[in-house]
Amino acid sequence: MLTSITVALTLLSGSAPAPGTGAPPPEPSHRTSPALALAHPTGTHQAATRTTGTQQATARTTATRQATARTTDTLDWRSCPADKIGMECAELQVPVDWQKPDGRRITLKVGRLRATGTSEGSLLVAYGGPGAPGIAMTQSAAQGWWTDLRRRMDIVTWDTRGYGEQFGGLSTGLPCTWTRLPLPAFPADDADFGRLSDANRGYAEACRAKDPELFAHMSSADHARDMEAIRKALGGAKLNYYGASYAGFYGQAYARLFPGQVRTMVLDGTWSHSTADFSGELVAMARSNQEALDRFFDWCAGEGECRAVRAQWRRLVARAERAPVPAKRAGIAYTGRDLQAFAVSAARQGVKAWPELAADIRAAASGDASGFVPGRGLRYPDQATGVTECADWPRPADRSELEAVIARLRRAAPDSGTANTLVTGTLGCVGWPVPVTNPPAPLPKGLPPLLGAGAWGESDAVQRVIQQVPGSAVVRHEGPGHTLYGTNTCARAHINRYLTDRSLPPTPSTC
Repeated sequence: MLTSITVALTLLSGSAPAPGTGAPPPEPSHRTSPALALAHPTGTHQAATRTTGTQQATARTTATRQATARTTDTLDWRSCPADKIGMECAELQVPVDWQKPDGRRITLKVGRLRATGTSEGSLLVAYGGPGAPGIAMTQSAAQGWWTDLRRRMDIVTWDTRGYGEQFGGLSTGLPCTWTRLPLPAFPADDADFGRLSDANRGYAEACRAKDPELFAHMSSADHARDMEAIRKALGGAKLNYYGASYAGFYGQAYARLFPGQVRTMVLDGTWSHSTADFSGELVAMARSNQEALDRFFDWCAGEGECRAVRAQWRRLVARAERAPVPAKRAGIAYTGRDLQAFAVSAARQGVKAWPELAADIRAAASGDASGFVPGRGLRYPDQATGVTECADWPRPADRSELEAVIARLRRAAPDSGTANTLVTGTLGCVGWPVPVTNPPAPLPKGLPPLLGAGAWGESDAVQRVIQQVPGSAVVRHEGPGHTLYGTNTCARAHINRYLTDRSLPPTPSTC
């Protein structure tokens, strides 16, 4: 969840946290593969306000105190398995298909860290992935992340449906093996497109056959409906939610499905799934990647032998598209799109990664792309089995549609092209046996002000989401990284004030 933005969406990514590791993974080298719901007690509450000057120092108001009367929690809380930090767990039965409430049910494992002070409610947390184990990750993050917020709130999380033992999750899992495969090449003709469709369906069916019903109900909207069940089980108070990375899409789905149940919502380090113009969002993704490379090239312009690297890069990519450049150390070769994916991942890491990236470009231009070989995982930009992703994101219907989008993105981003966008990410969804059940769509009216947060690129993307809701705000970090709450104390303070008192930071806010 906390890897660079190019891996925020596993469909865009070239690397992902190892299943079941629990602790947030470290920021990757470019050598790796690229590509709180405060179930707030019922009662009167004010609209979110923007804090300025002395308002930022104002203590919780009388109205907030009056709104904190506890509601009835219907969950049977017991010590979590192998617990060492005082975390409680409970099981919640929910329908596998929310359109059939009386049908088959699955188990969600829910975890809670009680407030260390007087609790004013519960904060629902999801870390993304999709499939990040919320209980294990909250246990790992308990001290560094949630210490301040726990003075006033319980921290609640859950292991998402379908992502079971292989991901370290304790909820009902899909009994199949997720694999990571190299991103397929763009189809050269209609026959190639058909072969891609057949291959993808084969991978999907191997997983689907184990539990077709659960496989078909894994979208972010299904996770959002699970969130609503958790909210009700906690007593039915309005929801405050912190969603990081891919879990931002759970939040956006929840906002569309249950706008009247939102008290506060934080979307940290995510992208927009709230648009009627998905093609335009693809272009915005590509331009963000181009901006990452532009920062690198601008830095290079004042760095000696690095000055000519932009022209060198373009020649390298064009050459690699004609004939892949060998990485002699690994006995493989990279296309231009492969190199673009690796380079965007490196560029987003900031100046610490730029000297090495420049050296690797020069070496590749001389005939050896070994510097781009990932230090772990598959050696190509790759993706996981897209059980959630392929239900969330539109995929091209045919080759002509795909070609038109590719051409548009290449015009918008001449140096990064389609790399690390959903144009490449959804290639693995062509031929998927389950339709897109949770397509992008604008947010509805009637939502309270939301708060977004993000580093380079992410803050612009989340701005496109929350600008649909009057009075919302974004906390920006003009630097590398992925999500802000866990590592940026300035952003964490803004987010905590919003979640507890519904006080929004001034606009603009930079941390």
